[in-house]
Amino acid sequence: MVNADLQHRWVTAFQRNIGNPILRRLPSQTLLETTGRVSGQARQTPIGGARRGDSFWFVSEFGERSQYIRNIRAHDRVRVRLGGRWYSGTAHLLPEDDAKARMRELPKYNSAVVGAFGTDLLTVRVDLDSDRA
Repeated sequence: MVNADLQHRWVTAFQRNIGNPILRRLPSQTLLETTGRVSGQARQTPIGGARRGDSFWFVSEFGERSQYIRNIRAHDRVRVRLGGRWYSGTAHLLPEDDAKARMRELPKYNSAVVGAFGTDLLTVRVDLDSDRA
């Protein structure tokens, strides 16, 4: 098994330099927008997950080590782009949730990737506001 720190560095470098810049440009890609905890700037991260009623659910593959999770800890107000439309909401980190079981309820391809590369799974629920952003 690859060392978790090495795996985290490799996957994060790939996402930051190759994957995320490409995915952010796709109009159908779901994006999570957080506020940078240090910069105060908007930060957009491609994610996969599913809307269930007035909530959007996803699983972070590196949990507390993910920059967007650290941003959520500092500022829980976020925006989610779903189907090309932006929605404001409040993010909740759910360490007590069974992230592996949750992934079985989410889109299969994204869950397979998160499960294959993730080392510290963490469920996140975004309660969407009734009005779009």
